[in-house]
Amino acid sequence: MAGLPCKLVAQVAFKAGGDVFHYLMAKRPQHLANVTPGKIQSCDVLQGSYGTDGSVIQWKYTLDGKEETAKQALQDIDEEKKTVTYKMLEGELLQLYKNMIIIFHVETKNGVDFITWTITYELISADTPHPLSLIKFFIEFTKEIETHIFG
Repeated sequence: MAGLPCKLVAQVAFKAGGDVFHYLMAKRPQHLANVTPGKIQSCDVLQGSYGTDGSVIQWKYTLDGKEETAKQALQDIDEEKKTVTYKMLEGELLQLYKNMIIIFHVETKNGVDFITWTITYELISADTPHPLSLIKFFIEFTKEIETHIFG
């Protein structure tokens, strides 16, 4: 099992407008600490700038009641397809998984916007659990942003 590529996917209907979600995630992730303070404590640019491919950002967040950090490279921001791809560079998650890539994609089906989260990763050992709490984090995070926008 170790070293095998794995994938988790979750899709959430987003009534607050997919364009708004994409804009926040791609261009203004530093504002997410204000929107979801129980999940995101900060997002800082270490290299480059927000919304620019190749930039490096660092998140401080709470997962399963523990404060963690994640240093990520923005690999691909596609305004037309409304996708953003993050490659994990450092952080607690890389103690359990390697080659972790996190992608979110906004798409509209039958007039409804959906946010799709995809996590691709490799388990470091066969007894490592899949990152189900991380995909749950993204589902809750998406719903909290929607609630915040709607008020």
